[in-house]
Amino acid sequence: MAVMERKFIEERMESINIKGKKKKHLKCESESLAGCVSQRACVYCGARVVLNPITDAVHLVHGPIGCASYTWDIRGSLSSGSELYRNSFSTDLKENDVIFGGEKKLSRAIDELVLKYHPQLIFVYSTCIVGVIGDDIEAVCKAAARKHNIEIYPVQSSGFIGNKAAGYKAACEAVLKLIKPGVHLPEKKNKCINYLGDFNLAGEAWIITHYFKQIGIDVNVTFTGDASFTKLKKAIEASLNIVQCAGSMFYLAQEIEKKYNIPYLNVSFLGLEDTAQSLRKVAAYFNDPDLMERTENLIKNEIEKYGPQIAGYREKLTGKKAAVYVGGGFKAISLIKQFRELGIDVVMVGTQTGRKEEYAEIEDLVDDGTVVLDDANPAELEEFMLLKGAHLLVGGVKERPLAYKLGVAFIDHNHDRKHPLSGFVGALNFAKEVYSTVCSPVWQYVHGEGLLHEK
Repeated sequence: MAVMERKFIEERMESINIKGKKKKHLKCESESLAGCVSQRACVYCGARVVLNPITDAVHLVHGPIGCASYTWDIRGSLSSGSELYRNSFSTDLKENDVIFGGEKKLSRAIDELVLKYHPQLIFVYSTCIVGVIGDDIEAVCKAAARKHNIEIYPVQSSGFIGNKAAGYKAACEAVLKLIKPGVHLPEKKNKCINYLGDFNLAGEAWIITHYFKQIGIDVNVTFTGDASFTKLKKAIEASLNIVQCAGSMFYLAQEIEKKYNIPYLNVSFLGLEDTAQSLRKVAAYFNDPDLMERTENLIKNEIEKYGPQIAGYREKLTGKKAAVYVGGGFKAISLIKQFRELGIDVVMVGTQTGRKEEYAEIEDLVDDGTVVLDDANPAELEEFMLLKGAHLLVGGVKERPLAYKLGVAFIDHNHDRKHPLSGFVGALNFAKEVYSTVCSPVWQYVHGEGLLHEK
């Protein structure tokens, strides 16, 4: 190992690992620190991205206007009904509110929103400043819910209490209150599932729902893509939960199993391999020979349709190197498999909110020498991409400028994208995007710190 590489790794020993070297457990799930150079988002952001796709809810941010504008229309989620979720509402706390409190302002904001939009459901998000000044948003929400006879839930997502994953949990706590039944539990429907951890980015939930419809399984509710107040109220009628984004929905799946005896399976519909395996896994759970036969027919037809086209891209991409830096561990794992399908070697992989068991699976999948890191900052991403000779970075909107400044191709796999990457058709879309980006003629003329891309 070069001296430069060894020195850099020693500075970040707890959060960086290299496959094939002395095995150690990465320090992950650390709290975000104010002023720390990190790519990890805040608690409030974690809560907002989970709940925002609920289409007919009012999402009211109790805090400065910047928090609401930062997360306005943050998901590329599509709706088959209401478009109310596309708005971003704020109490716009200012200096006087910090001094004298913002509870009355919050109460007036709720009154105004109810009068104008007549929602059945309101989420009120706390922010950093609310945690500092101590506004009791729980009490305000309870009083407003009684006054207007609607459901209003506080989302305890104020800053300085953890990281983005803490925001996921705060969102799940609010959802658990929302789906809580009355005195009697409803009867469970056979071959009926809830789809957890899909946010209908570019209509992806509709793609997967259509697969299940073809094989004879009903998708009851998607958490939270294209979800509505009425749909969510029927959530515990399902007989099985499937969990795609474990980072955001693992806690919810566990709590629903504990409270309502609905088991869950982990799935992934990113890439040909994972999509096929996940459909088989769900079909096998219901132990119906006809259903499993229909599943195999669907997989066969879809792979015959898209497989040859993906194989064509593989011929052109074999030997390229990719760096992956995404939000959750499940997505990183699926991307490693997708790149393997395309003949691309993943030389660096990291996440913002990956769990220990996910990092263990990542290390099993990657080759010796691959850098595995948690919650990296831009300097670290830059250093390892250069050291490993990456031709491509997969990340979110914050990583795009870094890649282009280095002369490295970039793929947006974040929550604000507008094209579907899930399912068999999503695997083809991904292959097309990787090819058009990595093999663009522009890389013949762009040099980034010693990296030269070939056509």
